[in-house]
Amino acid sequence: MKVEIKEVLTAREYLSFVMFAEELYKDEPNWVCPLRSDELSVLRRDKNPSYEYCLAKLFLAYCDGKVVGRVAAIVNHKSNAVWNEKRLRFGWFDFIDDYSVSEALIAKVEEWAYELGMEKVSGPQGFNDMDKQGLLVEGFEKRATANTLHNFAYYLEHLERLGYCKEVDWIQRVLTVPELMPEKIAQFSEIVKERYGLRILEKVSKKELYRYAVELFETYNKAFSSLYCFSPLSVKEYKLLVKQFVPVLNQDMVVILLDKNNQLAAFAITMPSIAVALQKAKGRLFPFGFIHLKMALANYEEMEMNLIGTLPEYRNKGVNAIIFHQLNIQYVKYGVKKLVSYPMLENNESVQRIFDYYPMAPYMRRRCLVKHINKSN
Repeated sequence: MKVEIKEVLTAREYLSFVMFAEELYKDEPNWVCPLRSDELSVLRRDKNPSYEYCLAKLFLAYCDGKVVGRVAAIVNHKSNAVWNEKRLRFGWFDFIDDYSVSEALIAKVEEWAYELGMEKVSGPQGFNDMDKQGLLVEGFEKRATANTLHNFAYYLEHLERLGYCKEVDWIQRVLTVPELMPEKIAQFSEIVKERYGLRILEKVSKKELYRYAVELFETYNKAFSSLYCFSPLSVKEYKLLVKQFVPVLNQDMVVILLDKNNQLAAFAITMPSIAVALQKAKGRLFPFGFIHLKMALANYEEMEMNLIGTLPEYRNKGVNAIIFHQLNIQYVKYGVKKLVSYPMLENNESVQRIFDYYPMAPYMRRRCLVKHINKSN
């Protein structure tokens, strides 16, 4: 197959880049279609504040005038400075099951990486950790969550053939919410609160919630600073996230722990699953997509853990027992049946232990693959 690679430059090409995935996965029941507007907001330079410290190029693969693949190549200068490395990331990597297509796309990514003096290429990754990342390698039979990637099983075979190997894995687990709250956890939760002078933030006004949400992302930057390829969110980035998320949050599904000085010590954000609603919306908010999403946000049967974090000084001190006990109280009240965790690094034991308070089953596993490049590549 003769493959032609073109850089995405026009508004029409950006839309083609986004819509290719919709065509590729139209018959895949477990793929969750993102909103086109959300995808374009991340990919376009005039919309995404991450471009203040990132370089990116988007490429489309064509065969006989038809789009057969796509990829984004990204250099996160902030992350590279923090980790003292020369890494180029690839993301939004989708292609038909033809090796000539994946090979041509990755060759273009590696060519640009070499031109920029990079020493390794890895992915799938986004601009930062708030973007979807990780190649699905286990759990293909399950529906993806709204904030994760889903891909065909042949992707891994193609990347390994192209010389990429495992760097890290992220795992997701699913928790069946118990109808009765474990008494031991309730007691332990109270002990930890008293020992460290912690308290749960009660419901506040929307205006106050915005203020705490900004502080939450400042805490996020500290809590996640030691994790793989992490780079702190800029003020512009987290203020944009706050603007997007706060209006749709139910405060009963959010836990914010304050210390004795009323400073944020830990947090958890959970929301009703909108995965099925996104599938029904088929990438469009209008005319009916917003109705599906609104209905999903009012259905608490299945929840997704969007984010959880603890300041380093409170790790391994039982703080997570407070968070899960509080969530459990609300979950029973709202009739929640199950909770799907966000992707967690498999070697991050402190995060893994967060979920030890309740029995959880494996849900999905995703992988970041890496390849060291040099002139001979």
